Amino acid sequence: MYSVSIKNSVFEVEKSKEQFLVNGKIQDWSISKVRERHYHVLQNGKSFNLEVVQVDQENKTIKLKLNNKPCELTLKDKFDILLEKLGMNMQQQNSAKDIKAPMPGLIFDIKVQEGDVVKKGDPVLILEAMKMENILKSPGDGTIRTIKIKKGESVEKNQVLIQF
Repeated sequence: MYSVSIKNSVFEVEKSKEQFLVNGKIQDWSISKVRERHYHVLQNGKSFNLEVVQVDQENKTIKLKLNNKPCELTLKDKFDILLEKLGMNMQQQNSAKDIKAPMPGLIFDIKVQEGDVVKKGDPVLILEAMKMENILKSPGDGTIRTIKIKKGESVEKNQVLIQF
């Protein structure tokens, strides 16, 4: 079973050998591949052109064009649904945690300010250690709450540098 979100609507989708169940109702769909990433869909006598624009497996999103209108789907498989029921939402794992110094060194540059919104992998500061510049990146998405250090300051291993 999958949970599929489109805008503000959520659908439970199951696929058996030849059928799709959407919210427990059998859907009579005929899907034919026209060419790479392009499909023709027939549902209840209505014809649709479907193009798969982008598939993001890490975030489990699919960008489509349905009859040339953009649409984005967010998918959750049975494991995502189970983790959510247990209160262990996978999106929480994508949020940023505090950034600590991985080694002693000197703060060479700070690339962000308090209040900045960062995405996972964005560079936040440069730590100089052993004559090398090390770019520390955001461990997840979040907003910079507090910067605990200043440019030119010496830091110790595991010292909290930035809080989200």
